Amino acid sequence: MRLISDPAGGEVDLTASADELNRLVSRVAEGEGFLDSSPSPGTDALAGIEVRKTAGPGVLVDLDPERRFLVISGDPASREVLADNLRGMASAEDGGHLHIDYFPGHFYLAEGSLPLVVNSPHGGMPTR
Repeated sequence: MRLISDPAGGEVDLTASADELNRLVSRVAEGEGFLDSSPSPGTDALAGIEVRKTAGPGVLVDLDPERRFLVISGDPASREVLADNLRGMASAEDGGHLHIDYFPGHFYLAEGSLPLVVNSPHGGMPTR
């Protein structure tokens, strides 16, 4: 898994295999756990993802700058929506990517969530 943080725009780019995305799906659904990534020294790569349970409302996607971890926290119902979205990307067979971006009134993301781009394990744009 590779996590790259864009310090200027705050967006985080996630590239992972289907197995890695499915492990992330499990952690998000359970509300706890860690996943390591493959950081490259001297880059804006992050060390991994931590998932935490909170009362919500919504899912907050944030950074722990000291540990260089992406932190995903939220209430069970909102985490399940995110897990379903991630599951869909893990099982997509034709490439593409998923933008997870907060906007006012978003139904499962909390205000202040960082934008997250999840790339298909098959890369590129969809072929269908």
